[in-house]
Amino acid sequence: MDLETFSPGSGLLEPRAALRSDAPALDLNGTWRFRLSPTANVPDDFAQPAFDDAGWDELPVPSHWNLHGHGAPAYTNVDFPIPVDPPRVPDENPTGDYRRVFDLPEGWTGGRLRFEGADSFARVWLNGHELGFWTGSRLPAEFDAGPYLRPGRNVLAVRVHQWSAASYLEDQDMWWLPGIFRDVTLTRSTADVFVRASYADGRGTLGFEGSGTLSVPELGVADLAPGAEVTLEVEPWTAETPRLYDAVLTLPEETVRLRVGFRTISIVDGVLLANGRPLLFKGVNRHEFHPESGRTLTYETMREDVLLMKRHNVNAVRTSHYPPHPDFLDLCDELGLWVIDECDLETHGFGMIGWRGNPTDDPRYADALLDRMRRMVERDKNHPSIIMWSLGNEAGVGRNLAVMSDWTRERDPSRPIHYEGDRSCAHTDVYSRMYASHAEVELIGRQEEAPLDDPELDARRRGMPFMQCEYAHAMGNGPGGLAEYQELFEKYPRLAGGFIWEWIDHGLAHPEYEYAYGGDYGEPVHDSNFVIDGLVFPDRTPSPGLIDLKKVFEPVRFEFGDGVVHVVNGHGFADLSHLEFLATVEADGETVAEHRLTVPAEGGEVKLPAGAGTGEVWLTVRAVLASDQPWAGAGHEVAWGQALLSPLIGEAVEGAPATWSAGLVRDGGEISVGSAGDSAFDLETGRLIRLFGVEVEGPRLGLWRAPTDNDTYGGLAGKWRGLGLHRLTHRVDEVEIGDALTVRTRVAPAATDAGMRATYTWTASDGGLELRVDVEPEGDWADPIPRLGLDMTLPAGAVEHITWFGRGPGEAYPDTGMAARVGRWRASLDEFQTPYVFPQENGHRADVRWADFGAFTVRGFPVFGLTARSWSAFDLDRARHRPDLVPGERVHLGLDLAQQGIGTATCGPGALPVYDLRAGRATFRLRFEPS
Repeated sequence: MDLETFSPGSGLLEPRAALRSDAPALDLNGTWRFRLSPTANVPDDFAQPAFDDAGWDELPVPSHWNLHGHGAPAYTNVDFPIPVDPPRVPDENPTGDYRRVFDLPEGWTGGRLRFEGADSFARVWLNGHELGFWTGSRLPAEFDAGPYLRPGRNVLAVRVHQWSAASYLEDQDMWWLPGIFRDVTLTRSTADVFVRASYADGRGTLGFEGSGTLSVPELGVADLAPGAEVTLEVEPWTAETPRLYDAVLTLPEETVRLRVGFRTISIVDGVLLANGRPLLFKGVNRHEFHPESGRTLTYETMREDVLLMKRHNVNAVRTSHYPPHPDFLDLCDELGLWVIDECDLETHGFGMIGWRGNPTDDPRYADALLDRMRRMVERDKNHPSIIMWSLGNEAGVGRNLAVMSDWTRERDPSRPIHYEGDRSCAHTDVYSRMYASHAEVELIGRQEEAPLDDPELDARRRGMPFMQCEYAHAMGNGPGGLAEYQELFEKYPRLAGGFIWEWIDHGLAHPEYEYAYGGDYGEPVHDSNFVIDGLVFPDRTPSPGLIDLKKVFEPVRFEFGDGVVHVVNGHGFADLSHLEFLATVEADGETVAEHRLTVPAEGGEVKLPAGAGTGEVWLTVRAVLASDQPWAGAGHEVAWGQALLSPLIGEAVEGAPATWSAGLVRDGGEISVGSAGDSAFDLETGRLIRLFGVEVEGPRLGLWRAPTDNDTYGGLAGKWRGLGLHRLTHRVDEVEIGDALTVRTRVAPAATDAGMRATYTWTASDGGLELRVDVEPEGDWADPIPRLGLDMTLPAGAVEHITWFGRGPGEAYPDTGMAARVGRWRASLDEFQTPYVFPQENGHRADVRWADFGAFTVRGFPVFGLTARSWSAFDLDRARHRPDLVPGERVHLGLDLAQQGIGTATCGPGALPVYDLRAGRATFRLRFEPS
């Protein structure tokens, strides 16, 4: 078989809808016999029924063979791991041969072999007869098995090649994982149907294409004929109100059950509408992934994804960059998610060679591209959740896009067409971009974007809704800037929102690294940890980025005024009647009162309970589910807001110099403070060496943080290393003992005249120590700095748990941490870490009023930032995988005045200028006291 053919397949039956039929079917998943060969040049005698495969291995189907000990995975983002020479492929072409013996039930006649997915070129035999071949890895293929089935024993043989001409169409940002990775079925179903269910002005219109008759008992529809239409009083389907009606298609040989949702997608005056109302995507991009099974997912895993999305206020999914398993779309219908269904097409690697030979513009690939679009649309056409078709991703521009688009418009005019790669939008209905900055998004919202050269195309594009099909790259610590993007999306009607890149970290389970990424399997060409870029960790634990996203995507807003809160309903299609509103009053982080609020279904102004308690008093209002929903139980928190009822405590307290001299005791090279001498300074350097009985090092000025992925890919980390901020030297210029202990220092890297003057002023009062640090930069500081704070270490074991009053419970940085609310929190030292797959700066708690470390407490005037780790920032910087981080002999505390923003520069803009940390004069005040 010629693997370099442009043909999408042979022997294939016409594509049809994925349906649930009562026709007899045999599940052929399970244990198959398997043999892997290093090249495609292997005899095909294995397909004969009498072939002896006793010496072969066993392999589960569905699965990827290289996740079961046969070869190794490989990851690239853009680059092809083979030479770019379409349609040619290397001689080194891993080839998997599969054999499955099954018994045909007595009386069985006819049937189709249906494969839901195999990567990337598969050829199939039944009882020695070749049925054909197919490409299009993530799309179904069906063959007529009837003529070759036998009573009793049957032998199914499949050969899968990793590389083929079709591989040039599948350069998605993901692991290269070959094999039969979706379900295999023998079915006697032949049904196909295209249900058309629209909605307008409170009424639904129902019709269908196909054969048989359609009934919807709940609506009183019986035996509706093909081509006929009926208009009915119905409830519409939306992602917020996913109303489905059970329907039955009756055919002579089988009965098909469907779930019908009535909805209409339209574009009016440049605004995307669902059922006549503006539609705002609060979306994510989702690859199919599991750390142990790759793109082979169980139904339970798919359901877990949808439930997690719903519970974090996500309302939309783009199926990047291929159609998902059909069960996932059923779940989106049932539980409620808007879906952009994307064709199995990406040719990104051709961009590295100037798009020369790009299949999107190669007429020899036209049939293959059209075939992929047809198979997706026909398979998925009955899902109400799918409200847009996407031609593919990052495939450049070319004539074949028109072929795909034209066919799709004719086949299904009810759904708009999406494609981001062509800025002219010549073949689409929406203007889509990736990683446009906040400033550019605002210009587009105002219809003031830079014009196209073609006035006609420019005018057409300005009349389109705009969406970010990818934005806010969720790689490592981040993404930053989410709230500012959402503010723009909600401000301008033209903006239809967007989709975060991406849902999950693609870390493969690994015995040494815990989770592997590109290069961990020895790939000569790879993109390192760029595949670790999700809102959930590989085990589907939500990252801080997802927790923040939930807050940013909240469908309810709280606007606090004098004694009132205005509750704003941000749902597009639902009121607030499904929610309950709870108010909690806390004084210094302790609950002093709780109330229920009565909020009208449409929202509005509500009188607040009076404040109570002394100290710093906060009111928190929460919107929770009033009763169980299919996606979460009663009491699940949907939204929250906070208001300060009393002034922030912690204004600067002047020290009491008189008590300092009275408590001094000089002993050799140190000076101790307090009647018991439980705190002490080194006399020569002025550094604190003992604090309330605990041996300490520091605090001293620190500017370094272990770079985040955004710092690294955005170029800041390189500038910081170039300046030498990771290798600062500390010089003590003067130690002065009087009413205060004053230590004047200079902190600077080698090979530059840039530095920081830091003056530490210590005083003692009321049994505690107070520290004022004055910082003044010298020289040229052209770029933002990583952080400005104090580094301090304690012996291992000195800190086990930390209790703090400030924002929490999770991490927060200047442009992240929207989900961190003010309260009193407690965490172990381990819990203080965010376990990013690729280690980096993490775990910073913001706006801390005080923190109790067990042996002592630190108070801020008024607040400070806090990190606490069993390793240093330099250990964190050197680590490449989680197991590299081994607790050392010291606990490392960071007491910060400020941190540089996070941004989303792994892909997209860096931190907004307001979040840049610029070197400048600064004063920092802390108080240390025994716990």
